[in-house]
Amino acid sequence: QVQLVESGGGLVQAGGSPRLSCAASGLAFDNYAMGWFRQAPGKEREFVAAIRWSGSTTYYADSVKGRFTISRDNAKNTVYLQMNSLKPEDTAVYYCNANRRRIGIRTDYWGQGTQVTVSS
Repeated sequence: QVQLVESGGGLVQAGGSPRLSCAASGLAFDNYAMGWFRQAPGKEREFVAAIRWSGSTTYYADSVKGRFTISRDNAKNTVYLQMNSLKPEDTAVYYCNANRRRIGIRTDYWGQGTQVTVSS
């Protein structure tokens, strides 16, 4: 059974720098691209950042580029999201995603999410 367990969220002051972690189990971690998404109250889930299986390539939403850094440790089956210079608009539930495509079929797994609340 695949599990993605996020941690590191909580109440943070604006300008703070928390780090989210996502520990994966039940899958061949280094076969999957990993990503972070977020969903604010009343809004749709949106892409935040992603990293290829090797860690060689990363992608970011424009709203977090230059402030957030995604990384992974394949030996620990863990992906991280270092968040710097947090703003109140970064308040959301942050979800970890694992995905891969085989023979044209995409498989996605999701964590339960971790709340990040940024106070001004």
